[in-house]
Amino acid sequence: MKPPQQNNRDPKSTQKASRKYSRVIRYGVSAFFILLGIGILGFVALRVGYFTAGRNSTIDKPVTDVLNMADQHRIKTVSISGNQILATGTNSQKYRAFKEDGQTVTDIFRHDGVSVTIDSGQSDQLSQALIDLVLIVLVVGSIYFIMRRSGIGGHAAPFARSKARRFNESRPSILFNDVAGVEEAKMELEEIVDFLKQPSRFTEMGARIPKGVLLVGAPGTGKTLISRAVAGEAGVPFFSVSGSEFVEMFVGVGAARVRDLFKEAKEHAPCIVFIDEIDAVGRQRNNGNAGGNDEREQTLNQLLVEMDGFDRQTNVVVIAATNRPDVLDSALLRPGRFDRQVMLDKPDIRGRLAILEVHAKGKPIESDIALHELARQTAGFSGADLANLLNEAALLAARRCKSLISMPELEESILRVMAGPERKSRVITEAEKSIIAYHEVGHAIVMRSMPGTDPVRKVQAIARGMALGITVQSPAEDRYLMRRSELLAKMAGAMGGRAAEELIFGDITTGASQDFEYVTNIARRMVCEFGMSPLGNVALKVEPDGSTSIGPETAAKIDREVSFLVEQAYTTAINILRERKDKLIAISEHLIQVETIDGTELDAMLFAA
Repeated sequence: MKPPQQNNRDPKSTQKASRKYSRVIRYGVSAFFILLGIGILGFVALRVGYFTAGRNSTIDKPVTDVLNMADQHRIKTVSISGNQILATGTNSQKYRAFKEDGQTVTDIFRHDGVSVTIDSGQSDQLSQALIDLVLIVLVVGSIYFIMRRSGIGGHAAPFARSKARRFNESRPSILFNDVAGVEEAKMELEEIVDFLKQPSRFTEMGARIPKGVLLVGAPGTGKTLISRAVAGEAGVPFFSVSGSEFVEMFVGVGAARVRDLFKEAKEHAPCIVFIDEIDAVGRQRNNGNAGGNDEREQTLNQLLVEMDGFDRQTNVVVIAATNRPDVLDSALLRPGRFDRQVMLDKPDIRGRLAILEVHAKGKPIESDIALHELARQTAGFSGADLANLLNEAALLAARRCKSLISMPELEESILRVMAGPERKSRVITEAEKSIIAYHEVGHAIVMRSMPGTDPVRKVQAIARGMALGITVQSPAEDRYLMRRSELLAKMAGAMGGRAAEELIFGDITTGASQDFEYVTNIARRMVCEFGMSPLGNVALKVEPDGSTSIGPETAAKIDREVSFLVEQAYTTAINILRERKDKLIAISEHLIQVETIDGTELDAMLFAA
């Protein structure tokens, strides 16, 4: 006997073909009804045009004129329908007249030899009414079908469908080994992975899966990457959507999209739904709303219901990301919705080293380059910045026709990430180049002369991005607290450029505008947030929505304290440069010639006997 034949078709290919067939049917049905609606509208337009054309070719006349024309044998036929008389002349011209109720004209026309037809009009009126009713039903039905169904199986309308993108578990995925620098966050999320893989281990202990995890961190710290790593480790479908994609101009669309997203997610459970920038839809509701944000609030309400409604037996984990947790609605943050909040800070030196090692894989880097030193120079860089740094270095090495990535490419990449690429094509006069050099060296000398300041890594008189020159500082170690003296030193260093211009040239330029903005921001925070002024240890911060309890008198005191701190920083800077004016001139003239001075060369020239 022949063994029974087995069906070797791949189930996934069968599902894919089924989805394709369903999509073809849906689009085919939609196209059919669209064409049907167009045809019906065209038919109605033709009927209206025909009726209008018929009315325009008929001449209205008094009934006496029509009777006189019949007496003159100029009328061929007459059709009488109620009080309306339609006459056709011997020249085929049509005439219309109306008679009074009870007036008999039939015998008069017959006496004159005119063929008379009596039309009751009831059958025509009935058929016309039926045709009009059918047309109306077809048109309304087609529009309703297209707008509400747009397909088969009760799918949502196109504008109400979720815009979430699904990443299938069968595709090459990101794992926890591909994520570095956020070890604490990985530990928190590993439990989610274990629950999705082995839910019985937790349910036997009476535990429930966390409904949601909120990732809080600055842009580029790896919120999206680590959420995709969770899906990759668990081997489950991953839906990604931005918070801004829920709400559009149509009322009710946002809530419909939330329902459609979670309906699809439940069909593929267990799965992960990732909502990026959730603050776009989850902002705090206020009691004074006059209706302007009703649509956003409806969307938020639907999201709250889906995350913690009556249906609690769903293995759908929501991971959301934001860099503004302070503006989120309190109902969204409570346990049962977002059970956990995971902080993703910019990496410390160990985290930066781990990230550099991950992204250095597959890149030919010279063996004598120490990634640890590179990690030390990139304090304040996010994970995305570090990935971009190594990619820029690889591009520069390829552009320079090198076989290995060397230190010059890495140093240039650090500057490109911080301030943008060089703009050597910009034409700068010798006089302006001199001002730029003295400005940047003024920054550097004040920074190196203040105690407790970070070392200066590089000084350049080359335009980068929006800046005409750049002075690069990087801390020797990661710090999370700033002393008052350190803040004052930062302010003085930032004012060194303007002080050098005034000291050397006796005039000032517009080149210090960004320095003033930086210094003023530090001074205002010292007064309003850090309690580092005579106003005392009080919080005078303005809320994100612009509201504040600060009165006019207090605001005037704040402005005076800010101005005092800024002037104090400028006085400190110009006093330092007066004492080291010869060094300022020597180093600036050298910078005009070479355009770039590194930190070692700067210290050698500044502190030489």
